[in-house]
Amino acid sequence: MAGTSGDLIRVEGLAKDYVTAAGAFPALRGVDLRIDEREFVAIMGPSGSGKSTFMNLLGCLDSPTRGRYWLDGRDVAGLPTEQLARVRNQQLGFVFQGFNLLQRASVIDNVALPLVYAGVPRAERQARARVLIERVGLGRYADSLPSRISGGQQQRVAIARALVNRPRVILADEPTGNLDSHTTDEVMALFAELNREEGITLVLVTHESDVAEYARRVIRFHDGLVVEDRVQTPREPIEIGASA
Repeated sequence: MAGTSGDLIRVEGLAKDYVTAAGAFPALRGVDLRIDEREFVAIMGPSGSGKSTFMNLLGCLDSPTRGRYWLDGRDVAGLPTEQLARVRNQQLGFVFQGFNLLQRASVIDNVALPLVYAGVPRAERQARARVLIERVGLGRYADSLPSRISGGQQQRVAIARALVNRPRVILADEPTGNLDSHTTDEVMALFAELNREEGITLVLVTHESDVAEYARRVIRFHDGLVVEDRVQTPREPIEIGASA
């Protein structure tokens, strides 16, 4: 059955095995979990704990070996590749540690890129991208190349790109891993604002406890299983400067 009312993400018995020379390696051993709409969740755990595998499954970047996954009431665990791509494009936004920007494309073209794959006309792509660039405080850099702005600003561009298709969920994998502490605080303040003011569900993988403090819920993985799932009072974010 699908998740109960309020569930945006629900998994039951979710497992992933990888084939190695030594046999099957169970990266995820059977996870039962639900995430409600508008939650801000931090996923933590040591290297090899299964947190990144779990994130890839949530992002429809991989398929589980066993188990079920419902996204907004739809069973997506067994969808074919083409339909998974459609789910990714329509309902999910991604932010990665390495920014993954096209270095020869302008900021506005980077933000608009997902809309190209969605078949949105150019004028609308540019208009929607520009609104989001302003939203993350980088309006004056719309025509700049990524190499002309700082790492923190590049991550803001990546966040704007993740938002451009108006996703229900943003999945962020170590989004502050390449940033200094002050810029990390600015990026996390932006995430907190998006969650609080726009109701976007955020699932963030991090190994940094100070980053996890911004989330209201912390889920910890170890050896492919959830070993902790707790609610906390989120850290108060700094005020974001428009010119930062």
